[in-house]
Amino acid sequence: MSLSPLELSVLRFEKAWWKRPGVKEQKIREVFGWTLTQYYQRLNALVERPEAMAAEPRVVRRLQRMRARRMYWQ
Repeated sequence: MSLSPLELSVLRFEKAWWKRPGVKEQKIREVFGWTLTQYYQRLNALVERPEAMAAEPRVVRRLQRMRARRMYWQ
């Protein structure tokens, strides 16, 4: 199973969001039309998929590390 164009867009957005001016939440609404919660729910599911790792390994590993750190401190 491969990633959809929307899923690839999410990974690309996460890869480059810091390069864009403005608040991330606002950009998520503009680009995807999602709330911040909806975005992170979809992103968290996406980083578990091997296809995401194959498409954007650096991004996926970074997101997995960030999630692991948050879980450690909870």
